[in-house]
Amino acid sequence: MAEIIIMPKLGFNMDEGQLVKWHRRVGETVKKGEVLFEINTDKTTMPVEATADGTVLQLMLEEGAFAEVFTPIAVIGAPGEDPNAVLNGPATPQAAPAAPAEPAGYDYDVVVIGAGPGGYETAIKAAQCGKKTCIIEGAGFGGTCLNVGCIPTKALIQTADVYHKVKDAARFAVTGVEADKIAVDMAALQARKKAVVKTLVNGVKGLLRGNKVTVVEGMASFADTHTLSVDGRSITGANIIIATGSSVFMPPFIALEGENHLLTSTEALDLDQVPASVTVIGGGVIGVEFAYLLNRLGSKVTVLELMDHILPMVDIEVSRLAEKRMTKDGILFRLGAKVSRVKDDTVYYEFEGQNCQVKSDMVLMAVGRVPNTQGLNAEGIGIEFDRKAIRTDAHMRTNIPHIYAIGDVNGKVMLAHTASHEGMVAVADICGQGEEMRYDRIPSCVYLEPEIACIGLTEAQAREKYGDGLKIGRFNMAANGKSLIAGDTDGLFKVIVAADTGEILGAHLYGQHVTLARAGKPAVVNILCSGNVAVQRTRQFIDKRYPLLLRREGYHAAGRKDCAFGKPPGTALLDKERPYAGQEHPASAGKQVADKAVHFIDHRVIAHRFFFFGVAAGAFGTGAGETSGPDTPR
Repeated sequence: MAEIIIMPKLGFNMDEGQLVKWHRRVGETVKKGEVLFEINTDKTTMPVEATADGTVLQLMLEEGAFAEVFTPIAVIGAPGEDPNAVLNGPATPQAAPAAPAEPAGYDYDVVVIGAGPGGYETAIKAAQCGKKTCIIEGAGFGGTCLNVGCIPTKALIQTADVYHKVKDAARFAVTGVEADKIAVDMAALQARKKAVVKTLVNGVKGLLRGNKVTVVEGMASFADTHTLSVDGRSITGANIIIATGSSVFMPPFIALEGENHLLTSTEALDLDQVPASVTVIGGGVIGVEFAYLLNRLGSKVTVLELMDHILPMVDIEVSRLAEKRMTKDGILFRLGAKVSRVKDDTVYYEFEGQNCQVKSDMVLMAVGRVPNTQGLNAEGIGIEFDRKAIRTDAHMRTNIPHIYAIGDVNGKVMLAHTASHEGMVAVADICGQGEEMRYDRIPSCVYLEPEIACIGLTEAQAREKYGDGLKIGRFNMAANGKSLIAGDTDGLFKVIVAADTGEILGAHLYGQHVTLARAGKPAVVNILCSGNVAVQRTRQFIDKRYPLLLRREGYHAAGRKDCAFGKPPGTALLDKERPYAGQEHPASAGKQVADKAVHFIDHRVIAHRFFFFGVAAGAFGTGAGETSGPDTPR
């Protein structure tokens, strides 16, 4: 059956895309995995691959034209098939196979519990796949991320960064700014934060309405495996997706006594004044970001962390640099501190064998989050748990096959974009596509100054898995022109590569604006998240956009007498406009050397592209940065 190809949504804020180029014309065949077209969004050109074999039956968007996301732009199918047959019927997303028939008698094909980033994107996707979809929300549309997490935190951090930059204006030759008169209007800041949140929440509601998702407000509880009770109303679904998120964890091993100005991240977002001093319990992402924020606003901040380093999910080399920078900015870290109790705003803890205490105006508890399962009656219908999280397989199924769990509630990776992708995997499974979730290509960010962005394995994880068979490239930001101009040369870009295959195992970035889409998205997120991260794929991206750089570096590599590839090749390589490994050359010896030179090109040019994007330079062992590992070219 013919299938409609739609304009894909490749980012949270993407509303439309520009078609740059069709790689297949009407009547031509395309195989699964081949590039079907290219689109431009956020000033980035990205290839879109076909997810099934077929013949192009109709192209509905001209090159250079724009289309809103999810708009039909082409039809593929069997040769001679009528594209109007599918165009005039229910729209089917790209490459979505025919779904198995759903059991009759249910109100909805898909019911989603929770309208956070995972829930609402999942519900929209299910509706776009032709499923009759309902979403249930009882707390707040947009979930933790939009209401009391990512968005409001970053809104506050943005103001704190502007405040700090203005105070530091003299360093950038700006005169007339009296630093002692600069202040933050907390009431105005809170109003701005609430306006940002309101806009996004209203946007979520609009997206649900626009995609014809039925919205039910209230708290859901399982009556049986297909039935939910929502404030006395029964709703049945052939498939049910749990996306209830998580809540702040209050550790029972820390005793609370007396009267305390004890905050969680939720309350800290609503401060109407900046406390003179704050003690933060927990050195994970939440604790460190709030420590940074409050320090920027003028608080004296102490961070107590049980582990010997902050940000445990970040490569330790990067986390040490971040700790050093924050210490220089005035934050006091006590690593290896074991907190026992909080009494009258005094935190008691053990540190380096000594009993210590610190008193502050406020205490922020930031030791993690726990899945929201209370009130669901999930245990009552037999759903299995892994500690406090709902257990799921690679398809996001629970032990009850038609019930799925995505996002924080399954406890795997508590990030908003992880929840969203898990939801796509769940919908794919419902539609019979059989997609599996991978957790080794999930990007994450920490919003400090400089920022942290990372994806894949840390060096410690890579060495545990691969031993010494690694190439590790490092580039210090002191040599980066952009950093020098910005007046902040702290930072390290680190790339971890498997020495035998050239596969990029991890990228860990600490520097100015490394979380921006123009920096991390093309080179790190979109390529690494693809799951096929060998240099071949990365080279294709680079070669398309910067062929001259590729050619120049290839010739340079091929002609180096001191490179690891031995003797320079003959003229056969140089006669090739763009040499690739595997091409035929007149002489077998020349071909061998050419292949090796191209391997060098892969690493060299990828490293250069990382540099140009502000992501990394010299990261693949080509002389620009520090490297380690066998057979490193010099």
